[in-house]
Amino acid sequence: MRKDILDAPVPTEKTLFGHPVGLYVLFFTEMWERFSYYGMRAILVLYLVAKTTEHNPGLGWSKGDALALYGWYTMLVYVMAIPGGIIADKFLGQRKAVLYGGILLVIGHSVLAVEQMWAFYTGLAFIVSGVGMLKPNISTMVGGLYKKGDIRRDKGFTIFYIGINLGAFLSSLIVGTVGELYGWHYGFGLAGIGMALGVIQYWAGQKYLRHVGNFMGTSENEEVKAAMNRPLTKVEKDRVLVLFLSFIMVIVFWGAFEQAGGLMNIYTKEKTNRMLMGHEIPATWFQSLNAAFIVLFGTLVANFWARRKLHGKVATSFFKMTVGLIIMGLGFFFMTGATVQYNSAGSSSMMWLVMAYLFHTIGELCLSPVALSFTTKLAPMKYASIMMGVYFAMTGLGSKLAGLLGEWSESLGEYKIFTGIAIFSVTLGILVLLIRKPIERLTHGVEDDEH
Repeated sequence: MRKDILDAPVPTEKTLFGHPVGLYVLFFTEMWERFSYYGMRAILVLYLVAKTTEHNPGLGWSKGDALALYGWYTMLVYVMAIPGGIIADKFLGQRKAVLYGGILLVIGHSVLAVEQMWAFYTGLAFIVSGVGMLKPNISTMVGGLYKKGDIRRDKGFTIFYIGINLGAFLSSLIVGTVGELYGWHYGFGLAGIGMALGVIQYWAGQKYLRHVGNFMGTSENEEVKAAMNRPLTKVEKDRVLVLFLSFIMVIVFWGAFEQAGGLMNIYTKEKTNRMLMGHEIPATWFQSLNAAFIVLFGTLVANFWARRKLHGKVATSFFKMTVGLIIMGLGFFFMTGATVQYNSAGSSSMMWLVMAYLFHTIGELCLSPVALSFTTKLAPMKYASIMMGVYFAMTGLGSKLAGLLGEWSESLGEYKIFTGIAIFSVTLGILVLLIRKPIERLTHGVEDDEH
């Protein structure tokens, strides 16, 4: 039987609403981290393409150049999760890595508030480093709060995921509005204030996290030391293989999903009729739809899968992730409809965007929190943070793919890009459903322990 720190018994501790109090400390830390990240993401591309002569001047870049930078930036943010995971596993432990990552993020967002090009690139570099340290390690700590076979784990990750999107929802409205209407650099600075609140909250809640995220290199537990030093078993290698197969879906999913901050963001501003009751809705507000839908439907989707499992129906992580990919792909058919309406009428209805974001959100709820939990279940102890880092690196590759697709839209057009994403995602999902059973056997029943 596999033994690792993620599955080790957790000491008896205080709970809140049926979950460890430490979950809520991590919930609010990640909420403020995502507030800063998604707030900055909501205005980044718009800042890059805004003309230097406007009342709220930007850098005046072309769409292609802006989307190229967006792709590189979002890729590097998550690819840096690999060295972030290595640093945690080999030197610091996850708990300290999260703290240092948060501090780097505060510095990065604060530097972005300075209206100089050196500050722009320096701030991005600090943010890339900070997210790389924080993201893989805070997610691994969530898994460490639960014992082996604890059926609360997937629900715990869903609660954690709601925190992520609560921050994203608030930031799109607050940071997006401040940046778009009052000044891009004010928006960047406001994102830094949010991250500072997250670091303070995380530091104050350390007493609830003492048993998770510690550096294992100095552990006195003989079982832990043996597991850290021995080679991987065949079972562990099979499980790692399954993780890498699931990461293919992760790349495709985020390559499509991250159109929200790039191509869909620009499409919203330039080609969507945003008038409502005599007022024009800021383009950045549409970035909050995804987060709002997650807060509204997060527990409903989690409960749907829980009930399905209780009734003996298929509810494995791999199945959920595949269904999520298909649902997300279907959402892009609404963007196809938007382009058709724009080509015939000169503008498209907001409802196309609302429906696209709704489907993208349901797909995300089926795939993303499940993939986080799945990684903590299958990753060997000695590579716990590294494997989580690899997971986030795959989301980074997906983000780079998103940037490339955005660039190609300048020559191919939005209609072909949106339709192509929809068809490819749905087709891949159906193919994976047809071959998933032999892949799931390689997990060696890791999810059977949770029935």
